[in-house]
Amino acid sequence: MGRVMVLGSLNVDLVTRVERHPRPGETLLGDGLSRLAGGKGANQAVAAAAAGAQVLMVGCVGDDAGGTAYRDRLRDRGIDVSRVRVVDGEASGHALIAVDDRGENSIIVIPGANASLGEAEVAAVEDLGPGDVLLLQLEVPLPVVCSAARRAAHLGARVVLNTAPYAALPADVVALADPVVANEHEMVALAESGAEPGSLLVTFGANGVTWDGGTVAAHAVAAADVVDTTGAGDAFCGALAAALASGADRPAALEAALAAGAATVRHEGAQPDPTL
Repeated sequence: MGRVMVLGSLNVDLVTRVERHPRPGETLLGDGLSRLAGGKGANQAVAAAAAGAQVLMVGCVGDDAGGTAYRDRLRDRGIDVSRVRVVDGEASGHALIAVDDRGENSIIVIPGANASLGEAEVAAVEDLGPGDVLLLQLEVPLPVVCSAARRAAHLGARVVLNTAPYAALPADVVALADPVVANEHEMVALAESGAEPGSLLVTFGANGVTWDGGTVAAHAVAAADVVDTTGAGDAFCGALAAALASGADRPAALEAALAAGAATVRHEGAQPDPTL
């Protein structure tokens, strides 16, 4: 069984509930404030570990209480955090999240220490080899993502690239990814860029997914059971990477990923038991 290395962001999520999302210039009252573990990279690492993979997390946190708590949290879940660097004098990344009564969210991300990823994090990729999976997202500096993808592919590892939040990447980097995981909006932007991925997996929320044209239905979740959609895509990606690292074929990997995404919307926060 191969390993999953996740290079990406770690954020402290500050979450409040609202009846509906505010219009521009409007102020609404939130119901409570929760401090939860988040960040696309760490969310995906936790999901991959929960799916049974040996996971290595690569990223940066600040020298603050949130960063210390986060490293401890990941370590307690069996994730190798030896490559999570503490950046002196910098705050950990944060995300401000409002969740409405339908479970839909709006998010503002403040990168903090996540913006400090650099050559040290690219160097961590040297540990990878054939059978391993490098899982990437775009909440960290794009030059690091590109260098890591190129190096991992050169070493024979499989590159899985989640194009969220969307940003244009060099065509050669996109071509290395098998698959690129994009939602329907990111798919359009990717097509307009002209870059061609090694394979393309498009997620359509409750309407399922396609992988190079083959369609698989989503796991049904009743509207009454939807608590919070934050992190559903990350759970999908993490479980997908874990399945691919285990040698699963496409149908089996998609089944595992869809089950993880459906489970995530049933609880508050992007990770199970997310209080930080």
